[in-house]
Amino acid sequence: MTDLPARDTISEKTDNLVGQNDIRAAVGSGLISEAQAASLLALAHSRRGAREGLAPGDEPFELFRGFNEIFIVIGMLILASGWAAVTTAYIAGSLGGYVDKTIYSAALGAVVIWGFGEYFIRRRRMVAPAIALSLLWAGNAGAGITAYFSEPFMVAQSDFSSLPLPMGLTTLAVALFWFRFRVPFAMALIALGVFAVTLMMAAEQAGSPGGISDLFLLSASGPFAWVTLLVGLGVFAVAMMFDLSDPHRVTRRSAQGFWLHVVAAPALVNTIALSLLDSGTSGAQLTLVAVLLGFALVAIVIDRRSFLIAAIGYSVTLASTVFDGEGAAMTILVLGFFLVILGAFWARIRAALLAPLSAVLPLHRLPPSH
Repeated sequence: MTDLPARDTISEKTDNLVGQNDIRAAVGSGLISEAQAASLLALAHSRRGAREGLAPGDEPFELFRGFNEIFIVIGMLILASGWAAVTTAYIAGSLGGYVDKTIYSAALGAVVIWGFGEYFIRRRRMVAPAIALSLLWAGNAGAGITAYFSEPFMVAQSDFSSLPLPMGLTTLAVALFWFRFRVPFAMALIALGVFAVTLMMAAEQAGSPGGISDLFLLSASGPFAWVTLLVGLGVFAVAMMFDLSDPHRVTRRSAQGFWLHVVAAPALVNTIALSLLDSGTSGAQLTLVAVLLGFALVAIVIDRRSFLIAAIGYSVTLASTVFDGEGAAMTILVLGFFLVILGAFWARIRAALLAPLSAVLPLHRLPPSH
């Protein structure tokens, strides 16, 4: 996702303040060069195109702008595979063992990925290559830093006490990549890195979790679920800071918030929903219904559908648990109908919900209702 202009009242009034004739006049007066004018027009067309067909109030989302970007991403993935094989077999072949090869290969790979970022992200402003380069940078940095700072023999014996430091440094490396290129997707990788570091630090004190469920069940032994819940709340707070600073969603700040919500929503919904489902009591199931409705309300108010999507799976699970046979099928049918109606009339439903909340919510900091 990139900083795309939203089709709301403010943007519609300001879109025509500067047009092509003004840019031509600026070139004629010597204020900007012809090359700068061409770049400015290309950027304006690029920003406008992704939202041109969206209805008012729709949430912008963009993974790629054309098949050429997919073509470039495929080339990058093949190049990365070939690079790893060549550097391991030839370039680093005389440098010693596996650890040395990994470190030198990662160092050379970092230079190449950074160079690609300068061209494809800062100059070409491509979306899909930016996401792919963020992933490649994170993987490359993680491999090199882990090889340098961790203890392979300890890791092989399920002793992960040497991993928090390299994981933290990897997260800082991704943050450096984001600071330079401002790729919104990289913000999600930073949030996931923070999750990993805090969970590893908790594992040092309480031992390794018994399974993936321990990360979300508040009743499980160890502090892992509480760490997930607290970090999820922190990520959600940072996401809301980005959202509130850009209520009309015309800059990259809203895109940063989107990817942070994608990380925060499963952490919060999973922890609360799984913990309630695990108790198996009717009171907990009623509480879960109220919690899911609360998440739906939050999603509609802040105009982010990620929380609602995360809650859908638990709604289906709850229906299958409480009801049997035709009852579960009918409940799921009603849920699907509700979601279709909600998606079709999202803007109207949101406007109706925001009207009575105007006295308690800072509506000027939230996306406008249409």
